[in-house]
Order: sequence, then C-alpha cells, then structure tokens
Amino acid sequence: MPPVAVRVLVLGGTTEGRALASACAAMPGIEVISSLAGRTRSPLLPAGEVRIGGFGGVDGLAGFLRDRGIDAVVDATHPFAATMTEHAVAASALTGVPLLVLRRAGWAEQPGDVWHRVADLATAADLVPGLGERVFLTTGRQSIAAFAGVDACWFLSRSVEPPVPPLPQRVEVLLDRGPFTLEGERAVLAEHRIDVLVTKDSGGSAAKLGAARERGLPVVLVDRPPLPLATETAPSVEAALDWLAQAG
Repeated sequence: MPPVAVRVLVLGGTTEGRALASACAAMPGIEVISSLAGRTRSPLLPAGEVRIGGFGGVDGLAGFLRDRGIDAVVDATHPFAATMTEHAVAASALTGVPLLVLRRAGWAEQPGDVWHRVADLATAADLVPGLGERVFLTTGRQSIAAFAGVDACWFLSRSVEPPVPPLPQRVEVLLDRGPFTLEGERAVLAEHRIDVLVTKDSGGSAAKLGAARERGLPVVLVDRPPLPLATETAPSVEAALDWLAQAG
C-alpha cells in the first residue's frame, strides 16, 4: 500500500462531514477518520474509519490527535455544536494540529419572509405565545425543554429520535429524517394547522422556510453561536479539500 501522506480527523455528523469523508476516502494518500457524537442510535455512517462517542474533553481529544498521528482536523459538526468546536480549537492549540471549521452558510431572508431572529432558545420560547398558538418546532430533540413551560401553545416537535424531557404540556412528536421537500413541508403545515415555525439557523435545505413564506407564517430563527476568535473556516466541501491539499 502507498504511504499515507495526510491523516485527517473529521468531526462529523452533518451532510458536509459525510461528503468530505467520502471525498477523502477516494483520494490516494489520505486516511480519513470520522468521529460521531453518538447521540443518534442509527446514524448515517460516512466512508472510511468511524469512531462513535465523545473524547473526554479537550485533553482527551488532544491525546487522540497525538496517539493517532492526526495531521489535520476538520470540524464539520452542526453549527450549534458549540462545545465540540470549542474543544477542537483548544485541542488544536495544544497539539499544533491545524484545524478548519467547515460551516455551510446560514439562511438569508427573502421577500415575503416574516422572520424574528433571536439569540437563544429561551428568547424564542418567550416570543412564540405572542405570534401564534400552533407551533412547528424543528430545533432538535435536545432543545424542546426550553419550551416546556409554554402552556399557551400547542407544539409539533420534529426530530430523528424522541425528544428529551421535559416536554411542553401540549405536544405531538413527529419522528422523521430529512432531507425534506417543499411539497412535504407544505403538507405538514397544512395538516397540523401551523401558524408559527421555530427553527435554528443551521443553513442547508430551506424547504420549511419556503413553505412558511408561502403561507405568510412568522418564523422564529435562533441565531448560531459565534465561532471562537481567529478560527479558520470554509463554506463548502470543495473549499475544505483545497485547505487539506495545502495542509498536506
């Protein structure tokens, strides 16, 4: 076998992480290891070696980078996985292993959108009772607790796996995995008589935003947490591959 020129750790769990792992696995001279948090029981596995579970904080991640001889790290976690990104930045500083944060662009408001941007889930929970009664909640299964005390609203909570309690008093859980289509999102809004959408600015497919725009529904959009200062970023898999070529 030809020698490995670059050993890459992809902190994954996103579509971009899987696409990057596939591209790296197909390239000679690159060995890719993808790390998944393990919060989903049946994750979509990327190409190449896969490890599942946490590292045990910054020191654990730094130890892994040293033990496995990692040459470059690409953080392709969800834009709201702030703790993992902070750990990656700190471990990179400790070990000297270069780090790139791969983040797709956030959503941009379009004509007809009725958006209410908020800094966090708590602010979103305070806002929704004044916007409508039937709320489509697409912020993830671990975020629903922020809405547990909002008794004035009925919630439709969509996630891949059952949400983590506590739950709102009036809630229906919809278990589903994307990608979602505009036609499908139209049907969900109509069937459940949704009058408010709550989501995180994760970027990517915007079918639910398009469906909400068509119906003139207000959207409560939770802003992303800021990245650590001086973090190098890339907006696409192609840009990440260019960075890896330079890192190698």
